[in-house]
Amino acid sequence: MKRLLDIFVSGILLLLLLIPGMFVLILLRFTGEGKVFYLQPRVGLGGKRFKVYKLATMVANSLNIGNKDITVRNDPRVLPVGRFLRKTKLNELPQLFNVFKGDMSLVGWRPLVEKSFSYYPQHVQQQIIEAKPGLTGIGSIFFRDEEELVEKSNKEPLELYTEDIAPHKGELELWYNKHRSFWLDLKVLFCTAWVVLFSQSKMYETLFPDLPSPPADGEIMRLRGL
Repeated sequence: MKRLLDIFVSGILLLLLLIPGMFVLILLRFTGEGKVFYLQPRVGLGGKRFKVYKLATMVANSLNIGNKDITVRNDPRVLPVGRFLRKTKLNELPQLFNVFKGDMSLVGWRPLVEKSFSYYPQHVQQQIIEAKPGLTGIGSIFFRDEEELVEKSNKEPLELYTEDIAPHKGELELWYNKHRSFWLDLKVLFCTAWVVLFSQSKMYETLFPDLPSPPADGEIMRLRGL
């Protein structure tokens, strides 16, 4: 059922986005550095590496500039058009090709570059690779404001990510792995669409009331004023 849903939804969306997608590709081609797609190696099912498709939103040498693999809000490496694409998550839509091919699923843990994946605790790494990574997931919904958290924190970006974000995001991904089902995937897809439209919404608290919470005295709770 999950694979059939992946093929059906990704196929329909790719067809629907064909014409508007062409306008975005033309816009990218003639702005910034003239690049349209960006292929990046990520960790996937069984720990195997595969390349995700993304729209180019940053300068070509971004991995060797500034915070490197951690992006902050208003990051100077992000191109003008790329800023809009990242805010609306449109830059992730080419990963529908990955879903259609079978590298990814619509819902799952977010695939990371090898270095970022290594920030997960070992037990998280071992368990989440038992399933395919996803276009969206519980971790993506909860940390949709990740770049804002990094910017607001007094900690260095890498310190915040390794000490606060990665451990909790890992627990969220394990929660999904433990409870994954066709019905849960439908709820995650609905919630993803909802928070894209209403970024301040906390609908996930209603749909998924038993999600692991970050430490009450931790940096994430402080930054969100909870």
